[in-house]
Amino acid sequence: MTTGALRILLAEDDDPIRERLARIIGNWPEAQLCAACPNLEETLIAIGANDIDLLITDINLPDGSGIDAIRYLAKRRPKAEAMVISVLADERSVLDAIEAGASGYLLKDADSIDLVDAIKDVMAGRSPISSRIARVLVRRLSELGHAPEHPEAAKPKPSLTDREMDILWGIAKGFTYGELADKLAISRQTVPVHIRNIYRKLQASNRSEAVFEAARLGLIKL
Repeated sequence: MTTGALRILLAEDDDPIRERLARIIGNWPEAQLCAACPNLEETLIAIGANDIDLLITDINLPDGSGIDAIRYLAKRRPKAEAMVISVLADERSVLDAIEAGASGYLLKDADSIDLVDAIKDVMAGRSPISSRIARVLVRRLSELGHAPEHPEAAKPKPSLTDREMDILWGIAKGFTYGELADKLAISRQTVPVHIRNIYRKLQASNRSEAVFEAARLGLIKL
């Protein structure tokens, strides 16, 4: 994570929700809210004007899509992260956001603890996703797996240990490292080791990619 306060830009058109999220971020001593924008135009201006670490955006903005903000962020601030908080859980919105560069996707029922934990996860290189979003991704990849279009789909499945399968199921559900450790009664220091092994075996670089590949290969089904 970046040293000093985490610089966050918020894009949300709904006034009460924007104020609530801004208040959560503002009350977190490890973060600095650079701007809270109600539309895409102001968001793009703020991205250009601020050296931010994280963009939190809705998908539906009154003058465009938050996905366009994520794409613009990737060009102007390639080291910054992006996370979606939206009411939209349809397949197209989810896949478009992730393809644009979103590292996390939460639905708008996250409370203050969930939001802060999700931000920490994103900045630590993980991909927080709501369980409903995980199901969308798994369903999509399962469908692709049933009708493979590429030769690599016929490759043998990687061999995961029972513990790795437990952890794979947990990250597909959106659990944090701490929650996984508690649920599986293992050390919190052990969880990242297992996850690195899972990523290596699935040739994935983050949580979303691991869920994608595991679903495509039929290793998990939610």
